[in-house]
Amino acid sequence: PDLSKKYNYSMEFADLKNKNEKDLRELLAEKRDELRELRFKAAEKQLKNVQAIPKCRKAIARILTLLTVKNKIQS
Repeated sequence: PDLSKKYNYSMEFADLKNKNEKDLRELLAEKRDELRELRFKAAEKQLKNVQAIPKCRKAIARILTLLTVKNKIQS
């Protein structure tokens, strides 16, 4: 299914659609680490761009959505 037309996501979503499941899982781990680091920086008042946290969370959600869709297609 073509979700990018339905939800009109950024180019990042279109790029993510072309990745295989292994790459998506690696990227998911990277984004979760990045989110953890951002939260630590925010707690220590060292984070200048506070909008980085919701952007990172949305990226994680997009990756999880794609993994769910790919798993449903395979089964």
